[in-house]
Amino acid sequence: MGSANGLVCSEEKQPLLSFGVISDVQYADIPDGRSFLGVPRYYRHSVCVLQKAVQEWNQEKPKFVINCGDIVDGFCPKDKSMITVKKIVTEFDKFNGPVYHLIGNHCLYNLPREKLLPLLRIPGPDYHAYFEFSPIPEYRFVILDGYDISAIGWAKDHPNTLEALKILEEKNPNSDKNNPDGLVGCERRFLMFNGGVGKEQLKWLDNVLEEATKLNQNVVVCCHLPLDPAASSFAALLWNYDEVMAVIHRYNCVKVCLAGHDHKGGHSVDSHGVHHRILEAALECPPRTYAFGRINVFDDRLSLLGTDRMRSTEMVFGH
Repeated sequence: MGSANGLVCSEEKQPLLSFGVISDVQYADIPDGRSFLGVPRYYRHSVCVLQKAVQEWNQEKPKFVINCGDIVDGFCPKDKSMITVKKIVTEFDKFNGPVYHLIGNHCLYNLPREKLLPLLRIPGPDYHAYFEFSPIPEYRFVILDGYDISAIGWAKDHPNTLEALKILEEKNPNSDKNNPDGLVGCERRFLMFNGGVGKEQLKWLDNVLEEATKLNQNVVVCCHLPLDPAASSFAALLWNYDEVMAVIHRYNCVKVCLAGHDHKGGHSVDSHGVHHRILEAALECPPRTYAFGRINVFDDRLSLLGTDRMRSTEMVFGH
């Protein structure tokens, strides 16, 4: 990319494919603010980050784009939610290729699943947001629904809502279930703005990875919520990241897990050699700065070429 941060050396061979990445745009037509931790948030500028990304992607011609979730912020006025989501989807649609969206908590603060998923063209059954695709025979991409079990997005009496509320009641003693006070280490993940992967989705994941193994495919798993405590703040983790990773570690096909949600970004390699790369948030880019990237895909590695605040990362499989 033209303004890549810490570009790795030029590759000796051509990639099998490349794809664009961005996360946590969280646009809203409101004045700049701060997170609960005091980190500045640039609500109106975030769409400029997306526009710059699309402009560069259209020059570089990646095969597709993955948006790791949270396209509109929770502070967006609720009477503007629909029009604002449509506005950002329209900006993504200026990319000359397919865009695959993940859902995040801020998406669900704005619209229920039955309205949100059709706008994002997410093909999951019964308003579930998990799916997979194989752009080339050597690779498969698996999109997880990290808010499958969640207190947001489903109807109040939906079984997934009730299961989520039960988990929060058992795991978080605070009256405000977004408050991690008193929770220690990884237990800090049991917050209402997080969620979990349900049993049916876990079975589906296992079946997909079994098939990918038979086809000798490398797999990239994408989830809005991070799956490895070494890469993420404890308070940002998927509730049952351990169950998901137990399924992933049953096979050798998953090479990289991509996530958003934890805005500062992160990178780790777990005990099985799987890379976990959390993408830096577009929302937290001051004016005239950016956070997006392009990932070149090879048979033995993924190479993230990041722009500006998104760090470039070489993800060599097994290292």
